[in-house]
Amino acid sequence: MSGYRIRDLVVLVAALVVPFLVALALVPFRADLSSTNEALILVVAVVAVGAAGTRAAGVVAALSAAAWFDFFLTRPYGQFTISDGADIETAVLLLIVGLVVGQLAVRTRRLEVATVTDAGHLARLEETSRLAEDGPPEEVVEHVRRELIGLLELRGCRFEYGTLLGHLPRLEHDGSLWLRLGDRITEYAEWPEGETELRVIGGGHYYGRYLLDPRPGPLPPEQARLVAVALAGQAGSALSSSAGLDRQG
Repeated sequence: MSGYRIRDLVVLVAALVVPFLVALALVPFRADLSSTNEALILVVAVVAVGAAGTRAAGVVAALSAAAWFDFFLTRPYGQFTISDGADIETAVLLLIVGLVVGQLAVRTRRLEVATVTDAGHLARLEETSRLAEDGPPEEVVEHVRRELIGLLELRGCRFEYGTLLGHLPRLEHDGSLWLRLGDRITEYAEWPEGETELRVIGGGHYYGRYLLDPRPGPLPPEQARLVAVALAGQAGSALSSSAGLDRQG
């Protein structure tokens, strides 16, 4: 199981447990707190879970909060029934507000992650572009190799010059991953076993390929895969420029 799946599972369990623990902690104070204040405290718990997890976790947290509000904090206590009409309204509002606020928290978190990720991708491309302008092509190729390991979270990566041996799954220019064997085409949603190739082309010429050694699990986000293709393209441009200078010399 990948790190991402384990984390999502942990957050989903927290979505069930955290509202329960918060509602249980409020039991000694239920005679002093109004139902509205109790519901607001539970909404905070839903937001905390939503900010750390997925949309599913936000939904589960909202449902859990409404259920344990009913069980622990409304009469008759210890039952999933509500006798007071005002408490029924509060429980319904808790569920609705929890669902809405939880989803907003998830969306906000995703936007923050996307912003940070975009900045990181841009920095990789800019650094590689500067190196490609002045550095020797071998240094650019090595720099891209190291960047690919971090970007795609690989176990390893090597560059193979000018040969095409065997048929390997290929990371394409659009970020998709395919294996073509004659008329048969296989598309992957997870890393296949063994190596995956990322071809390096510059000026219409093939110069080699990066052989990616991935960890088992789902493919990285599409944006990361597209950046990987762009980095390989910069390596191809550096090799193409060097080859052009050699021919002129």
